[in-house]
Amino acid sequence: MIGWLTQTFIGKIIATVLVSMVPVIELRGGIPYGVGFGLSYPEAFIAAFIGNMIPIPFIMMFLRRIFDWLRQFEKTRGVIERLETRAHLKGQKVEKYRALGLFILVAIPLPGTGAWTGALVASVLDIRMRTALPIIALGVITAGIIVLGLTHGVMTII
Repeated sequence: MIGWLTQTFIGKIIATVLVSMVPVIELRGGIPYGVGFGLSYPEAFIAAFIGNMIPIPFIMMFLRRIFDWLRQFEKTRGVIERLETRAHLKGQKVEKYRALGLFILVAIPLPGTGAWTGALVASVLDIRMRTALPIIALGVITAGIIVLGLTHGVMTII
């Protein structure tokens, strides 16, 4: 069943989109994954960008409600509080520089940064979606260009 994901062009695109939707992995893992399975650099970039951006509006729309609901349960309360604390810590820099801070947070392709973190911070800081979404998208594009360059460099060496 899963074999078609790595054997057909559409399957490779879908797999790259799905990998890029996963938090922490995001586009940083999606581009090398797509290229490694035979997509061209532009194909891998576009598929990873789309996959990375799909969850962002949903995160921004529903995160507060989900956190409020999860806070009711003893087992998840601590996790939610840690996530909010982390978002507030990252949000201090974003709050100081607003759009530029959010862009930099998303654009630097390191663990703990990226579109998911940017959406979390934007949500916690009450940055409106129509403001945050284009900034996050621009940050994802920038991170994608960096990752594309790194992937190309590594693939050239190999």
